[in-house]
Amino acid sequence: MRERVVAAIDQGTTSTRCLLFNRSGRMLAVAQREHRQHYPAPGLVEHDAAEIWRNVGRVVPAALRSAGLGPEDLVALGIANQRETTVVWDRRTGVPISRAITWQDTRTDGIVARLADDGHAPLITAVCGLAPATYFAGPRLRWILDHVPGAREGAEAGDLLFGTMESWLIWNLTGGPDGGRHVTDVTNASRTMLMDLRTLEWSDALLDVLDVPRRMLPEVRSNAEVYGTCTSVLPGVPVAGALGDQQAALVGQACFAPGEAKCTYGTGAFLLMNTGGRIAESTHGLIPTVGYLLEPMATGGEPVYALEGAIAMTGSLVQWFRDSLGMIGTAAQIETLAETVEDNGGCYIVPAFSGLYSPRWHPDARGVMVGLTSFINRGHLARAVLEATGWQTREVVDAMNLDSGVPVTRLKVDGGMTANHLLMQFVADVLDVPVERPLGSEAVSLGAAYAAGLAVGHWAGVEVLRSNWHRAAAWEPAMDPGLRRREHENWGRAVNRSYGWVQTPAG
Repeated sequence: MRERVVAAIDQGTTSTRCLLFNRSGRMLAVAQREHRQHYPAPGLVEHDAAEIWRNVGRVVPAALRSAGLGPEDLVALGIANQRETTVVWDRRTGVPISRAITWQDTRTDGIVARLADDGHAPLITAVCGLAPATYFAGPRLRWILDHVPGAREGAEAGDLLFGTMESWLIWNLTGGPDGGRHVTDVTNASRTMLMDLRTLEWSDALLDVLDVPRRMLPEVRSNAEVYGTCTSVLPGVPVAGALGDQQAALVGQACFAPGEAKCTYGTGAFLLMNTGGRIAESTHGLIPTVGYLLEPMATGGEPVYALEGAIAMTGSLVQWFRDSLGMIGTAAQIETLAETVEDNGGCYIVPAFSGLYSPRWHPDARGVMVGLTSFINRGHLARAVLEATGWQTREVVDAMNLDSGVPVTRLKVDGGMTANHLLMQFVADVLDVPVERPLGSEAVSLGAAYAAGLAVGHWAGVEVLRSNWHRAAAWEPAMDPGLRRREHENWGRAVNRSYGWVQTPAG
């Protein structure tokens, strides 16, 4: 008898993947397809949601073929997704009314500024835990309602639906216009600026502030329950798990105890610490959020919260170094190039391409390169690119230590950039704590699979998942404390020079 497995769709910023996992959490197969990035103007970043849905229909069968399996071998399907990316579509046709606006997009800076100017910021933060920012989905939804012809009328008539990417995929998987389930999970809902962080329900007060019709919103559900059954792609397979990608990594890294922390290094980097049943209010630029909820709310499930630091550009900075500057041919070559020099030569790169996220939150910032002299060569620039990720991580960890009251004593890491040993050693050096990578770096997808498997009883509980975690690599800090202090000061001076490049529009 063949082993039954769990499938995970990882709908990310640059690609969509399907991964298959066995009971021990080992990946059996993966298939991936990239989607196009649309940049219609500076600061605007869009995706074609219909293209992403088509890609799901290609990568899922490809993963099954690679493993020699069929839909009948799957116990459940889980979904992890790029958070905050916003889609609005017609419930009758299933056609999006515009491109999806991604989490990197800054077009809502005027809306966010007006929320602050009108005195709404304290209410928003008190209810949802989030300070108004272009990062979140609610202002994007408001922008679509205000700027896409017919959007507001369609929303108020009940013809349009809103969702982040997991909502869009679940709706399509479970029938689309013919009875598709319109749901979201608590982790994604907590990133909209529309959900009450305590009640886990849509807030009438916030819907009023952002002028969003309630009837276009999905039903908020837990991360591990059967939302519906696939009618296409995987007919008959239950869709039983959904999490925002960073919360999925928290689950995949088995951070089930308060104080445990992980950082996922992908397009951006996202560091989350489990704070248990406590909402840790931040005074240092971090984001309180739902970490996970692994039992249905209808049966008394209680959320576990997390404190998050979000870094906009890490892997995407390497991509820029490769594609826009042509300094390297592949992302992996940056480590080899950086190792041709002993240090950064006094050069620092601050990648505030769409502003600075945690802990500084400066939407007016833009990228800068400082300390250039005729001594600087490509190797120094490569090292400065990698060091930017390390120093941004340090700033988030410093803020997290202050806000949580529980110092980070080790950091679990995952994501594609963890294959870069020079970078991981630098992270350990600047944090002055050990950095650990698990066996298999697919924590995001594994977390989605775990949620779906828990929902259908494939795994008995989180202790089983914890026993699946095994360390594959570790980096111990080795930097001289004096050098760490001097370099940290230099990084801070460089960041300060990135401020004030963009003026907030009046309208």
